[in-house]
Amino acid sequence: MTVEIELKFIATPAAIAELPSQLAVFNAEHTAPSKLTNIYFETADNYLRSHDIGLRIRGFDDQYEMTIKTGGKVVGGLHQRPEYNVELKKPVLKLSAFPKDIWPEGCKPAALQKELTPVFRTDFTREKWVITYGESEIELGLDQGVVIAGELSEALAEIELELKKGNTGDLLKLAAEIGAHGGLRQGGFSKAARGYHLAKGNPAREIKPLPVFKAQPKATVEQAMSAMFELALDHWQYHEELWVRGDKTARLTVLQAVETVRQILALFGGLVPRKASSELRTLLTDLVPVLEQKSADAQEICYSASYLKCKLVLTSWLATSGWTPFIDDKSAKKLEGSFKRFADIMLGRTAADLKEAFAQPLTEEGYRDQLARLKRQIITFHLLGGAYPEKDVAAYIAGWADLQQAIVQQQHAWEDSARSHAVMMDAFWLNGQPR
Repeated sequence: MTVEIELKFIATPAAIAELPSQLAVFNAEHTAPSKLTNIYFETADNYLRSHDIGLRIRGFDDQYEMTIKTGGKVVGGLHQRPEYNVELKKPVLKLSAFPKDIWPEGCKPAALQKELTPVFRTDFTREKWVITYGESEIELGLDQGVVIAGELSEALAEIELELKKGNTGDLLKLAAEIGAHGGLRQGGFSKAARGYHLAKGNPAREIKPLPVFKAQPKATVEQAMSAMFELALDHWQYHEELWVRGDKTARLTVLQAVETVRQILALFGGLVPRKASSELRTLLTDLVPVLEQKSADAQEICYSASYLKCKLVLTSWLATSGWTPFIDDKSAKKLEGSFKRFADIMLGRTAADLKEAFAQPLTEEGYRDQLARLKRQIITFHLLGGAYPEKDVAAYIAGWADLQQAIVQQQHAWEDSARSHAVMMDAFWLNGQPR
């Protein structure tokens, strides 16, 4: 078993054409393009996918390899997943060759193998460079080809950076250097994810509402903060894909995801000094007005160097816990404290802030002036409400969301009634009545 750590990018034709000359400045060993075929397997009831398992056979130069990837972690375009590889003499499944302890409880590999059938394939050429960078050895693969499921297909044009040995920090720094030339964006959907989607008939992907964050039981403040950033980045990645693929309504959800990242930084601002995230804050602030433009072009923005830099800085900051060097002993102790207790306190402060802002009826201009604050604090309720009954949290958020919608639609009569209802709602958290 190995743990695969890699960054995946979708590349434009122009970026692919310029890649060899860009890589010439590095200490790199080049391998000419070779043809690869991956065949992915699944059961009729999607047993593997339901357990976050991917199974494939890869063929190259008359050699075959069977691979299983089990549940791992994805932060932005940074993928970290346990991977098991077995060499085969022919392209036929042999699940008994994998370690017995990798299977879900109750799974019988021999019975499972009988139920597995090919569901899609990827055919592509891979050109490789093995780069010595910093203290690390990093393989850069350029994949160009197609994903095929029945009569449906989708083009592949990807650059993957895989850490062969060394540290994740070097991987991210190399990605930043290559990304500075533009024409790349972090890939939100893997080859496998795209193949499974095609196998389902390529149904339209839907816009997803911002979820309510649910921390692990007994999570520390720091653990919850890190998981919140991952949630926001997942929300961003998914809807960026929709936007680039032509869903213009996804732009506003990408903007919401960016605002969620900014709100997380604000929420923990008393514990993590601003200087710890100064570059990230600046990049996010610069990105917001770009995304706010109704005429914003997804291809132009999402493949720009500045957009990618923002996401890579966030990915790096999160993957390497970039705030740690800036934390003093007092803040470190607070970060080790109970997230639940932190959430109780911050929910009270958030509610008090909104009730003060909307204590009295406002003019139409007054409501519009408070709209940005309202949006930010609704996001805060999503971030802090996960430890409480879902029904109570949903009702509370809906009350403030109704006011937001009334302001956006400039329905003044509705604004006053929605405001009155929102400020009178009972708190759902412990010690909820703000003092």
